Amino acid sequence: MYAIVKTGGKQYRVERGQRLLVERLAAAEGSDVQLEPLMYRSEEAVFDKAGLKDVKVTAKVVAHVRGEKLRVFKFKPKRGYKRRNGHRQDLTQIEVTEITASKAKAAAKPSKAKTPDTSVEAPTASKENGSDGS
Repeated sequence: MYAIVKTGGKQYRVERGQRLLVERLAAAEGSDVQLEPLMYRSEEAVFDKAGLKDVKVTAKVVAHVRGEKLRVFKFKPKRGYKRRNGHRQDLTQIEVTEITASKAKAAAKPSKAKTPDTSVEAPTASKENGSDGS
């Protein structure tokens, strides 16, 4: 059982117990956050928005960290232009604690049994024969 969730503009395939680094979330360490599911896969796959309303993906915030330092270097030849800059992304380490999907979908729509048509139509005269039905 797994789900594909969206957070921080990126999509992640997550399973229960998995730890991952995502863009910084505005939640305190140790708190639980709800992630937005895009797909859920168990015995059946759920893609539609109505079915995904019943899917809940809960994660626990483990820590707030900063990523590796990235070096950004700009250079224009023959002009003497060189710039070096660095960047460290703010990240949140989360652990997926629970992925649940309620089975309310099957009970929501009871099947309608077809009833036989009991209406009787009166025979009408054909216009091809030229009769007006009298």
